[in-house]
Amino acid sequence: MGRVQDKVVFITGAARGQGRSHAVRLAHEGANIIGVDICEDVKTNDYAMATPEDLAETVRLVEAAGGRMISTIADVRDRQALRKAVEQGIAEFGRLDGVVANAGICPLGSDDPQAFIDAFAVDFNGVVNAIEAALPHVSEGGSIVATGSLAAMMTATGENPAYGTGGAGYGLAKRMVASFINDLAVVLGPKGIRANAVHPTNCNTNMLHSEIMYRQFRPDLEHPKREDAEPGFATMSPMNVPFVEPEDISEMVLFLLSDASRYVSGMQMRVDAGSYVKLRPQPPQF
Repeated sequence: MGRVQDKVVFITGAARGQGRSHAVRLAHEGANIIGVDICEDVKTNDYAMATPEDLAETVRLVEAAGGRMISTIADVRDRQALRKAVEQGIAEFGRLDGVVANAGICPLGSDDPQAFIDAFAVDFNGVVNAIEAALPHVSEGGSIVATGSLAAMMTATGENPAYGTGGAGYGLAKRMVASFINDLAVVLGPKGIRANAVHPTNCNTNMLHSEIMYRQFRPDLEHPKREDAEPGFATMSPMNVPFVEPEDISEMVLFLLSDASRYVSGMQMRVDAGSYVKLRPQPPQF
């Protein structure tokens, strides 16, 4: 018996990166997956997004791990599309036990106001839309997990002009995710449903490994490469690691979806190699 045996979990941004990792890890532990991804580029986002082939590969990996997955190409900004995806999955699996509202973009470096709108619409509105689509079907004992970011706790994301309008939208969205989950846990508690957020530091995904991100750490270079930026990544963490792996985040997601966390709700779970306490030193908050 796996830790989430026979549970059904709805995951957004499932085609690659953290979303794929979550889907595969949960499948290894007995879950079935309802997964969506936009599978097309967002104009203001400077790095390429996942493809339909990426989403199909996630399905293959979930099945290889012993699970089943219903996949749909859908934009988290489209609430109706998410509802249809959830309903399709429930028609197949008969239930819904958890949500991982994970889809996100980070359109750094732009001065286009649309980048601010796009970042907020995907990274916050998309979380709300996913949860709203799923919530009518989640019963007592269910668990909701939203992907935040270390940026939710760092004011520099909104204040650094180099991050541009998209960076400002990203930082605002992630702060809102943290606040939303905090209050959602209060609202859902009487129904026996838990809500938590996971806040990664730099994570080894396509979002991190893009020239636009490298330029934030090496503005002195016109076209910095991964090897140029990695030493800067590592300075964020007292553990001196440039990034965590998607699988590290998946372990936290697995815990929060499992019955082992049945009394864990309203938490802001950092998986950040100590970056928060290094970058924002302050007395511990209890």
